[in-house]
Amino acid sequence: MDVVSMPLWAWILFYVLVLIMLVIDLKSFGKKGQHEVGVSEALKMTAVWIGVSLVFCVGIYFLYPGDSHEKAMEFLAGYLIEKSLSMDNLFVFLMLFSFFGIQRKYQHEVLFWGIFGALVLRSIFIFAGAAMVQRFEWILGIFGIFLIYTGIKMFSHKDDESIDPSKNIFVKIFKRFFPVTDQMHEDKFFIVEQGRRLATPLFIALIVIETTDVAFAVDSIPAVFSVSRDPFIILTSNIFAILGLRALYFALAAVAKYFTYLKYGLGIILSFVGIKMLLEVLWDIEVPTHWSLVTIFGVLLLSMGLSVIISKHKA
Repeated sequence: MDVVSMPLWAWILFYVLVLIMLVIDLKSFGKKGQHEVGVSEALKMTAVWIGVSLVFCVGIYFLYPGDSHEKAMEFLAGYLIEKSLSMDNLFVFLMLFSFFGIQRKYQHEVLFWGIFGALVLRSIFIFAGAAMVQRFEWILGIFGIFLIYTGIKMFSHKDDESIDPSKNIFVKIFKRFFPVTDQMHEDKFFIVEQGRRLATPLFIALIVIETTDVAFAVDSIPAVFSVSRDPFIILTSNIFAILGLRALYFALAAVAKYFTYLKYGLGIILSFVGIKMLLEVLWDIEVPTHWSLVTIFGVLLLSMGLSVIISKHKA
């Protein structure tokens, strides 16, 4: 896979566009504690984010230097991998909000800043990963083995496993140095009581979401390296998939019970991209990007379809 070195202005323009989109999202979708985000509103915003991502993909097809058609396919495959893995993450966020007892109308505030932090952390991880892969090609084999292991492990993961944020090491460290109140105060992350500045459960939830996303990134970022080595393609596909997570969360929260078998599809996808990496590193066998795209999309669609059919049949 050829890697194209994008000019600095392209990177700057991309991040400027991302910041603009984040501001628009904050101002227009689920405004600060004013109302509870409904499924209809969430679905509309999800469609908007997917549309924006597809427009960007079209831009790659017509404007990207080098093999623009292949780069557009790589972007779509990377976007689909990250989007599908993110869906499983959202169910974890749903359990976290339930644990903290955070009302639906205040959840979007945590998700917005959680996504903003994820964009920064993902950028760092991707640049570091690209540098490592460029210097040590064999590391892709390690990525492949890890993804296969993670994919297989998803088949034994139990949906009813309890989540206890109090065991989060970062939460423990934070509580050691900063006082925390157990009471919710609407959409506030911090309050002042009797001259003391206290963190609210909303901020603790944000810490857990940020640190949990780091763990998720360990799976998703190596997976995207299976379809592209181009840092610009990896970064943009990853970030565009993350940008729409806030809207997607509220859309999925209402129908979470219908996607109980999604984890098996994600396990297959992770195993597939892991095997793809090993084939390329060990035997120089490269699976065409369009076949990766078809496989990932097919498995995701099949697992979601079966989840809905089986769930309705049981009901």
